[in-house]
Amino acid sequence: MKILELKDSIKNLLIDVDSDGIATVSMNRPKANALSTQMLAEIVKVMDCIGEDDSVKGVIVTAPGEKFFVAGADITGFKPLGGMGGRTASLNGQAACNAIERLEKPVIAAVNGYALGGGNEISMACDIRVASTNAVFGQPEVNLGLMPCFGGTQRLPRLVGYGMAKELIFTARQVKADEALKIGLVNKVVSPEELMPTAKEMMKLILTKAPIAVAMAKVAINKGKDLDMADGLELEKDLTGLLFSTEDKNEGVSAFMEKRAADFQNK
Repeated sequence: MKILELKDSIKNLLIDVDSDGIATVSMNRPKANALSTQMLAEIVKVMDCIGEDDSVKGVIVTAPGEKFFVAGADITGFKPLGGMGGRTASLNGQAACNAIERLEKPVIAAVNGYALGGGNEISMACDIRVASTNAVFGQPEVNLGLMPCFGGTQRLPRLVGYGMAKELIFTARQVKADEALKIGLVNKVVSPEELMPTAKEMMKLILTKAPIAVAMAKVAINKGKDLDMADGLELEKDLTGLLFSTEDKNEGVSAFMEKRAADFQNK
């Protein structure tokens, strides 16, 4: 199914695909884009559909306006949940973040405003994070007697280091964009009006590269972080062998030798 055919059945996300094959998925739910169960399920559905839609080459995850990216999970339904209900809530959030991370296409988070709790976890599941100067990040779950549960206890240490991750999670301290850049939580900080142009410019640059090579590099990085060095190198070797069998490799090498721009066909 083409992603735009799914558009009318999605209630909490705005979907657009431009002429370059860049899909923009915008969080669009009242009350600060709080992540409801339905919204999380829609993220999974949209990412899985994009994975099957060859017309989409890359994805930008963002939100309208400048105040909120995602303010967190929808906690209004948390109080009645018991142990198994809480575990299911965590499972639903992890499923959404995993759907973003496992997509074998590049995903950039364009973060405007508050990205707290599940919002920060959604952004961390993306490959690259571009933040506006008014972005604010944090994991406030301990204020509720909880902890990050959409993948935050695992992804945050991998991005900023274990000591900093523990500080941010244990204290629930929020960090502004400049500090987020300093600690490695985001890749770039720009003015609010430059947020989407910057994200699109970066995505367009990525899309000039061999799509299969980018996809396999993403697989190697994502899977490699859970492997020891020897197994990670074995994975890298196997994926390199796969890339050497592609037409894009032949085109890339030929273009280099002939001093011209490569014309990759995703084959």
